Amino acid sequence: MDIKWNFDRKSTADDVVDGRDLGDKIALVTGANSGMGFETARALASAGARVILACRNEITGRESVAQILRCAPEAKIELVKLDLGSLPSVALLCEALLQQDDIPRIDILICNAGSMSSRYMETEQGFELTVGVCHTGHFLLTKLLMPKLLASGAPRIVMLSSDSHKFPQKLDFGNLINPVKKNMLSALKAYSQAKLCNVLTAFEFQRRYGHLGLTACAVHPGNMVTTALARESLFGRIMFKIFSPLTKSPNQGAATAVMCAIHENSSDIASGYFSDCRPGISSSETRNSAVANRLWELSEHLIKPYNGKIEAM
Repeated sequence: MDIKWNFDRKSTADDVVDGRDLGDKIALVTGANSGMGFETARALASAGARVILACRNEITGRESVAQILRCAPEAKIELVKLDLGSLPSVALLCEALLQQDDIPRIDILICNAGSMSSRYMETEQGFELTVGVCHTGHFLLTKLLMPKLLASGAPRIVMLSSDSHKFPQKLDFGNLINPVKKNMLSALKAYSQAKLCNVLTAFEFQRRYGHLGLTACAVHPGNMVTTALARESLFGRIMFKIFSPLTKSPNQGAATAVMCAIHENSSDIASGYFSDCRPGISSSETRNSAVANRLWELSEHLIKPYNGKIEAM
């Protein structure tokens, strides 16, 4: 039977949550201090969810909290510091959250934060920055929060990807974490590689944890969504300016992730790739189990020093 999808590319996150009561949900959104991340957090909070805004910049994070509270004084929101470019920062946050008795579970994890640069940059651990933030940081975050996620009984993981994941026909492991040539071209290529990692990882989380009730998917928020993603990239700022008539607003860009987070039938979402609030088609590489397993093993190796006392799952 065909599934009726009620939203499309023009829908906003507010449209998706309209009439929904999420008062029994606890959500964590990364990169929630601006753009799509902010709109995602705001929409979920407006529907009653308790939302944890995980932000690198505490100043803009506090401003986002204040802005949400001005619009919805009863919103249940809180700010935590998260720098996905620093694996110790990720581990420290996860350890704190796991010890918080007033957070018995996490029902929704939206891995929204991203990075894009027109010059080569590295994370604190020496990984290429875009892949390090978009993939490695989120991988560690999700793995360490797995006990809280599974405590939900039916958790959702939504990985923000992009149709850019289709540009590399194959994942280039040799130029993924530490590119041979550290230049502008490798920095630009890193974005599509990172987005491919996001889809592969979402599908692999589904495969490994789906039998425990977890639902994971990846989304493409829309073409050239107006966002702060390119704050480190002159190229990105120029492209957003040129194509601005064709862009979505951050509220529209957040709609697909919010829809996947709260869609009632989890089986419609599991191992799916979504675009414009509808099922999309991911590249053939995202369905390559050998590539997914190799990426998983590499990621496990990279995060191993930062697991701390938390048992790896």
